Amino acid sequence: MRRSHRRLARSTLLLLPLLPLLLAGYARAEQDGAAPVDTQQLYREALQSIAEGRKDDASATLQQVIANEPLHAGAWLDLALMQCGLGHQAEAERLFAIIEERFAPPPGILQLIAETRRGGCDSWTPQSQFNVSVGRGIDQNVNQGASRSSYGGGQLGLDTEFELTPEFQPQHDQYSVLSADYLRDLSPNGSIGYVQYQGRRNDRLRQYDSASLFAGVETPWRFSNWSLHANGLLGFISLGGRYYQRQYQGQLRAGPPLTLPFRVQMNVQASLTRVEYITLSNFDATTGELRAQFSRRSDSSALSASVGVLDDRAAAARPGGNRHGLSASLQWRHRYGGGLTADFGYTWQSWYSANPYAPGIVDQVRSQINRGLRATFSYPINKHQNLVLEARQVRNQENISIFQYNGRQLQMSWQWQGP
Repeated sequence: MRRSHRRLARSTLLLLPLLPLLLAGYARAEQDGAAPVDTQQLYREALQSIAEGRKDDASATLQQVIANEPLHAGAWLDLALMQCGLGHQAEAERLFAIIEERFAPPPGILQLIAETRRGGCDSWTPQSQFNVSVGRGIDQNVNQGASRSSYGGGQLGLDTEFELTPEFQPQHDQYSVLSADYLRDLSPNGSIGYVQYQGRRNDRLRQYDSASLFAGVETPWRFSNWSLHANGLLGFISLGGRYYQRQYQGQLRAGPPLTLPFRVQMNVQASLTRVEYITLSNFDATTGELRAQFSRRSDSSALSASVGVLDDRAAAARPGGNRHGLSASLQWRHRYGGGLTADFGYTWQSWYSANPYAPGIVDQVRSQINRGLRATFSYPINKHQNLVLEARQVRNQENISIFQYNGRQLQMSWQWQGP
């Protein structure tokens, strides 16, 4: 946790002795015709901005709180610490002097101010973090081979049933995987940049080796009482050592000012993704998604669920043409004693094409339902290292049998986090 965040956390606890003074200030505000409810809402918005790393927004909102309620001790202290965290030494010292003179703060607050003065107010310095993981795994269906070993017999317009060649049947292999990601602050107002890489090398089936590289930028802000996050992403994927696919994505996540029961939080997410295939013709597409997300957190657990609608537009004469779909997910994470963390997830997604897949050859309109289960267990070796065991299962059901497949993976990884 950064130094300024630790100071803010301590100040929240130390402000409890000033509660009577704050209440008195609200009472005077009511007598003067002010709107204390609006002030409290502004202060909550400021704390939310602090939690999201939007220091500039937090400073501006805290100044509004003080303008509405000059005796809001918490806003004065938070603003002073925020100005110090931004490197504004003179302004922070001015605010500390006002706090000492106007509020006669208790010893705990005076100690926090003294420690902040001794530490100095450094200019804003971008923070960064990284994660590197190496692992070994086993995959029972590397090539997504068909669940049925034959085709025809009334399917695909064929009366005779034919056996699938081995390359279209499930192939088993072990693999090694390397992944790394890097994240860095881009501005004092919470914008971040990130890079993610993952490479997988199979022991035998080298034609299915894969690698991906993604880079993106995310920035948060507020519009009225809404919290907003915008994200832009660019990705490149290789398959079998050849450049295979590139992706572009724009995403907007919005948190409406709703108060839901049981401390549930809601977000609405809209995204637009463009996928271009380098080695395939007529498969490029643009997919739009609108998703509602619900989450609830406690000290040791986090539960989230989402539902969404998808619309996938083919750029050319793609088999099956355009398609639409639905998606849903459920995830539960729990931290046990000793640092062990368990993470369970379920995903469900359906696709329905608009046209027959290949008229005259495959006259069926493709209908797909994909279900995925995931269980991950993470055990800390020390502060920066973890052992991670992950199991996955995928069941892809389709009305065209040659596209049906089942997959199972088991992977053990060593993870290093920094700084």
